[in-house]
Amino acid sequence: MPMPKMDNETILLAFAVVTGLAVLLQTILLLAIAVAVRKTANSIREETENLRTSIMPVIYDTRDLLASTQASLANAQEFLTIAQGFYARVAPKIEAATTDLVQITQGLRQQTAEMQTSATEILERVRRQSNRLDEMFTNLLNTVDRAGGFVVQSVSKPVQQVSSVLRSVKAIIESLRKPLASRRPTLPPAGQD
Repeated sequence: MPMPKMDNETILLAFAVVTGLAVLLQTILLLAIAVAVRKTANSIREETENLRTSIMPVIYDTRDLLASTQASLANAQEFLTIAQGFYARVAPKIEAATTDLVQITQGLRQQTAEMQTSATEILERVRRQSNRLDEMFTNLLNTVDRAGGFVVQSVSKPVQQVSSVLRSVKAIIESLRKPLASRRPTLPPAGQD
């Protein structure tokens, strides 16, 4: 079985199709990543709000408790020590958590900006590739049209010439096949003018 002949145009068309599919796949993957990052950012924002709403009342209650215990300092000295210890343990954790959340939020903002930049670059590349493919297909179709015209012109002239020669040969053969008497011209009989 002979191997199909691959010319440059077929190879270029195959490469263009593969490139288009690869760009499309990259775009889909980047869009999926962007959606996942957005969902994660929203989830972290909600968790931060939940943490804030649950911790802030504890801090306010602790402040109120400290204010009320100052009035009865003699009986509440031990309680005040415990409350200060609790506050001393919780405050750095809250600050560390807040700092971590700020860093996470900044990181997510930076990643979102990078994703937007990447998406913009990808869309620009897709647009350029689409324009390039359009130009390639236009050139291909123009070349096919010119080649078809050339083939028609190249084939029709020799066919017409061969057809003319065959008609001439046929006429000669037909005239040679006729009997000799029918080939001679008939003369009018003598004396008849």
